[in-house]
Amino acid sequence: MTAFLNVESSLTGRRWVGPSAGEDRLAEAMEQSTRLPLPLCRILVKRGVEPHEAENFLAPSLRELLPDPLVLKDMEAAAGRFLTALKKREKIAVFADYDVDGGTSAAQLLIWLRQMGHQATLYIPDRIDEGYGPNIPAMEGLAREHSLIVCVDCGTLSHEPIAAAVAKGADVVVLDHHLGGETNPECTAVVNPNRQDEDGALGHLCAAGVVFLMLVEVNRQMRTEDMKGPDLMALLDLVALGTVADVAPLIGVNRALVRQGLKVMARRERPGIVALADVAKMDTAPTSYHLGFLLGPRVNAGGRIGAADLGARLLATDNAQEAQGMAARLDDLNRERREIENQVREAAMAQAEERGTEGALVWAAGEGWHPGVVGIVASRIKEAKNRPAIVIGFDGDLGKGSGRSISGVDLGAAIQLLTAEGLLLKGGGHKMAAGLSVERSKLEPAMARLSELLARQGADQAGPADLSLTGLLMPGAATVDLIRLLEGAGPFGAGAAAPRFAFADQAILHARRVGESHLKISFGDGLGGRIDAIAFGAYDTELGPRLENHKGARFHLAGRLEINSWGGRQSAQLRLEDAAEAI
Repeated sequence: MTAFLNVESSLTGRRWVGPSAGEDRLAEAMEQSTRLPLPLCRILVKRGVEPHEAENFLAPSLRELLPDPLVLKDMEAAAGRFLTALKKREKIAVFADYDVDGGTSAAQLLIWLRQMGHQATLYIPDRIDEGYGPNIPAMEGLAREHSLIVCVDCGTLSHEPIAAAVAKGADVVVLDHHLGGETNPECTAVVNPNRQDEDGALGHLCAAGVVFLMLVEVNRQMRTEDMKGPDLMALLDLVALGTVADVAPLIGVNRALVRQGLKVMARRERPGIVALADVAKMDTAPTSYHLGFLLGPRVNAGGRIGAADLGARLLATDNAQEAQGMAARLDDLNRERREIENQVREAAMAQAEERGTEGALVWAAGEGWHPGVVGIVASRIKEAKNRPAIVIGFDGDLGKGSGRSISGVDLGAAIQLLTAEGLLLKGGGHKMAAGLSVERSKLEPAMARLSELLARQGADQAGPADLSLTGLLMPGAATVDLIRLLEGAGPFGAGAAAPRFAFADQAILHARRVGESHLKISFGDGLGGRIDAIAFGAYDTELGPRLENHKGARFHLAGRLEINSWGGRQSAQLRLEDAAEAI
């Protein structure tokens, strides 16, 4: 397939790929039959939407898309046990993972119970001292004081810790989404769309989505007993945050959950999210970008380098003053996390480059690398090299690591196989992300074996990441009204990439450096159309220097359109990602 606009290697070293001839024909046919703008039709075609489905796709109904919770195994038992514990006023503990998905999952349960006049105990393990998921001492301790333990965003592979809690007399319910093993823990219920005996139809749900579905079923069971439960729609801001921050694909019901959740969040009714948005200086209506890059990292910061339960407590609180204090603390921790991350990233990237980055796996391991940032660093390396990446921090002979994968390569399954083979002490996750623990003596053979497994999936065949483009636009057509129409195909994120348009043969009308590495430009086509653009991190590549010193050359420019609000006025702006000289 010919490169789009014949760009084989852009200023960032990428090949541009545009819509196929077939997609062009389908988009033009949809434009004629629906009277929707062609750029919007291109997005819908890419999503696999048929012309007769366009209207419903652009206005997704949660009522229509929400699945019956009972399609998930053990759901009826989980909801029934949870409701019984409420009615009998039993002591309930919520054991959650320390990331955003765990925090939003736990917060839903805590808020729901509080609104029913019942308090629950929150327990989140320390990342360094306890590691991921239930452990025997913690579960035994909770079991001595609580008759029901609900594990959220964890527990599917925790056979021994759950057995220890059951032996102490507690019932355990697991609400999770991580890849299951051949057997499930022996407990009251394991609700997980990624259990081995599930069909995977809801495998895209994160734990926050699974928890929400259980509460839907709890409310349904309550109605049969003439009981009234809390308003579940008000919890969708938490579900949206967990879904986006956990990089769950925004398809099917996830799309509707996030879309409705953003509307709930815009009402600014949850003290914790309001406080978090304020410290992050969010001054526009929330989008999936804000959830993934402004709110999510701050909630995560507590679990990464601070108090593990800080994020969940912030999300669950109904006290605005308390929320402000916790949000400020998380903001400080997030700045500290970025500094630590930068140090580890530089060291890990240098080590990976020295080892070689052309194989099926890019990995690095170092002494004292903070376990709270190795996952982020793995993600950065994966993005830079378009290879699955593992980053491991050692403390003595024990290494704790995290990995991120590329599309089409199931890292979680490979990590589970290594654990079964005895090369890893612990390991698990899902297709795109996984965690592991490894002994120093087994590091090299484990990484060699993992590379072999990933090569069988074609991980070593991936070239530099192509830049996928939705189509061409003229500057004059990039209006605020068009951008609003395009947003109707959102929200955009994992599994639903934001549309990216190219502007061909443009003149750079103005260019200046902003801050240390950003670039602001305005460009036009000479026909009266003109648009502003900003390129973040442009001076980390050739993009910044070349466009600033353009010397009158014309360029093909590519990026994502957004609405810029300034001084009470709105205008179209391009989030510039790439460029190539027009020849």
